[in-house]
Amino acid sequence: MAFAEDATTVIPTDAKLEYNHGIDCYKLGQYEEAVASFRTAIRLAPDYIDAYYNLGNLLDYLKQADEALSVFEQIIERNPKEYEALYNAAKLSAQLGDRVSASKYLGMIPSSSGYYAKAMNEVSRYNVKPAGKNRPSNVSQTAGIYPNITSPTGVTTDKFGNLYVSSFTDNAIFKFQPDGRRVLFFKSHLLNGPISLTSDDSGNIYVANYNANNVLRLTRSGACSVLTKDVQKPYGVHADGNMLFVACQGTNSILRLKIK
Repeated sequence: MAFAEDATTVIPTDAKLEYNHGIDCYKLGQYEEAVASFRTAIRLAPDYIDAYYNLGNLLDYLKQADEALSVFEQIIERNPKEYEALYNAAKLSAQLGDRVSASKYLGMIPSSSGYYAKAMNEVSRYNVKPAGKNRPSNVSQTAGIYPNITSPTGVTTDKFGNLYVSSFTDNAIFKFQPDGRRVLFFKSHLLNGPISLTSDDSGNIYVANYNANNVLRLTRSGACSVLTKDVQKPYGVHADGNMLFVACQGTNSILRLKIK
């Protein structure tokens, strides 16, 4: 739990004294008295954002999720661009079973903010996805083009806002990050005619490796392993929960594999 004070806000002296008393009580483990002091500081200075944060964090630490959520919602009401508050509101809403609110708060965090990935990591276990307009900005939110990719064949995204594209001719997989930056994600002798891509809930990427007659699994860090081999001309892949489906052009069949 970090303590700070916003120097841009004029805070009455009596509110500051209560705030500082709350910090002292927290450090001594006197949590209930600390809660009372932060509440008093807020009553004396209704826009004392740092008092809200410390109160909300302390209530969260004390497992009082409903009250903590209410505090972070008051921060958001005053400033919808307080991304740390949105992160906490999304996390607490998900914990309380309110997936709609969790999705709403998550959707209010820009994918360029570090709190976006942090919030996604927290709420994904509750099957929460960002609502509406603020889905990762590089994933077809608006019309556009990703240029200069030789023989692009497969595309997929992950829950962290990254876009992956396979290049059949270059035997490479490129990643476009949420900020729009393009990086070479994977290139190896193991890649031989990558056709289609898919990703699972953990961020692993699966590659239909057409010319090599196998399916590769790539972790988020780029570590590669052969998931299955001797697949005749794998053409399409699709992940759903703990299962992977592979369209095998060479045998006119669909292969189903357990991946978790």
